Amino acid sequence: MNTKNSKLTSRERRADGERSHSAILDQAARLATVEGLEGLSLARLADAVGMSKSGLFAHFRSKEELQLATIEVASSLFDEQVTEPATQARTGWERLSLLVDGYLRYLEVETFPGGCFFASTLAEMDTQPGPVRDRLVAFLGDWLGRIETAVHDAQVEGAIDPAEDAAQLTFEIEAALFLANAQYVVARTPEPIDRARRAIERRLRSAASERED
Repeated sequence: MNTKNSKLTSRERRADGERSHSAILDQAARLATVEGLEGLSLARLADAVGMSKSGLFAHFRSKEELQLATIEVASSLFDEQVTEPATQARTGWERLSLLVDGYLRYLEVETFPGGCFFASTLAEMDTQPGPVRDRLVAFLGDWLGRIETAVHDAQVEGAIDPAEDAAQLTFEIEAALFLANAQYVVARTPEPIDRARRAIERRLRSAASERED
C-alpha cells in the first residue's frame, strides 16, 4: 500500500511539474511579445508566475534555455492555429488561402498581447547572432517556405499563372500580413486585418486572372 501511494505521489509530482513547466512557458511567451525575449529574466518571469527564482531555476538552467523553450511553445501554438489546419487542404490554392486566413485569425483572437510572437521577437533578435536568433530565422524560413510551396502547387494546378514569380508573390503576401500585425497591435481594431485580407485577395485574383487573359 505504501509503495502504491509512493508511486502515485511520484506521478502526481511529475504531473504537477509538467503543468508548472507549461504554465511558465505560456506566461513567458506572452511576456516576450510585450517585453521582448531579452526581458525574460528568471527574476522577472518568477514574479509574473508567482514562483521563487530558485523554483524557476529548477526548470531552466539559463536564460538562453528559457528563451529557446519559449520559442518552441510559441511555435507549437502557431502550428496548431495556423499551419496544421492548412495541411487538410486538397489543393495548393486552398492551402494558401487557409494559411492566410489562419494567420489573420491568429491575430484577431489575440493569441498574444503583443501580436504575432515571431514578428515581435524577430524584430528584436535579428541582429543578435546565436541559437535564439537561429531558431527564429529557421521559423521564418519554414513559414515563407510553406506559403511559396502552396503558390508553386497552385501554379502546377493551373490556379495561379505559372509566369508569376512565386518568391515575389510570397513576399507580397507576407508583407501584407506583417503590416496587418504591426498596425493591429497599435490600433486594436479589425481594420488592418480586413485591409490585409482584401489586399491579398486582390493580389491573388490578379495572379489568377493573368492566366486567363
